[in-house]
Amino acid sequence: MEQAQPGPLMHPAVAPLAYLLGTWRGQGEGYYPTIISFSYTEELQFTHPNPRKPIISYAQKTWRSAGGPGAEPMHAESGFWRLKPDGSVEVVIAQSTGLVEVQKGTHDHEDKVIRLQSELVGNASKVKEISREFRLVNGELSYEVQMATNSTSLQPHLKAVFKKI
Repeated sequence: MEQAQPGPLMHPAVAPLAYLLGTWRGQGEGYYPTIISFSYTEELQFTHPNPRKPIISYAQKTWRSAGGPGAEPMHAESGFWRLKPDGSVEVVIAQSTGLVEVQKGTHDHEDKVIRLQSELVGNASKVKEISREFRLVNGELSYEVQMATNSTSLQPHLKAVFKKI
């Protein structure tokens, strides 16, 4: 897949993650020791609204897999990805449940892998830690989310695979 080049409509720091830009849709699975496993359909949107700032806007929504985007909603979150001069990534996410995440991590430009680890999980009575890993392979974007709570250590919680639409 060809790498987008920075231009007048893209901040140069965003270029290494330009492959994220656009709308992605796919299927996911959720599981955890304290819940019943479930499947879902998800849509991710990554946009770069201001070429003068090294920021990517992020929006996510999920719904029951039995329907389309208008089907029974399950979850939504939105936030911002900020790319730092040292190559690190800072992410702030607000979830529809009221939970807020501040994550920091790295991206491997060559392998198209982004690894994020929570620095703060706010307004959560049970969730203590969240990690996210995004990966682009053969044009498909995937992620895995791990979570730790008051009663469980960090372990797999969500995974999904997407195609750009």
